[in-house]
Amino acid sequence: MVPPMTQTEAATAAPTGPVPTMFEAIVRLLTVTATYNKGTVTIAPHILYTRHGEIYVDAVTVERDGKPPREEKVGTFKMDGLGEPTLTDKAFAPSSLFEPEAEKYAGVTLMAVERA
Repeated sequence: MVPPMTQTEAATAAPTGPVPTMFEAIVRLLTVTATYNKGTVTIAPHILYTRHGEIYVDAVTVERDGKPPREEKVGTFKMDGLGEPTLTDKAFAPSSLFEPEAEKYAGVTLMAVERA
């Protein structure tokens, strides 16, 4: 049996799970691997937001099943559809295609990359 955490350990333990993983990826500008539509994707998450009570991430797909996409684009992924998102050690630069001021993000943004 695992002993319970002390109050200090609980206060300093990093949150885990899909949403905290995306928060960390956005803050640290790191790509994330996950399963999506029965395949493996590596994405560069740019923004986490809500729509109709669900959490979404708009991200640039870096690889899908080990292959780069034909063209760069910002796609929308429902967080519930991303299986086992895992941080990588590969950094990314925010895409010029990302428009943080877009109307769909107004008032619902949880976190977004910052442009230099």
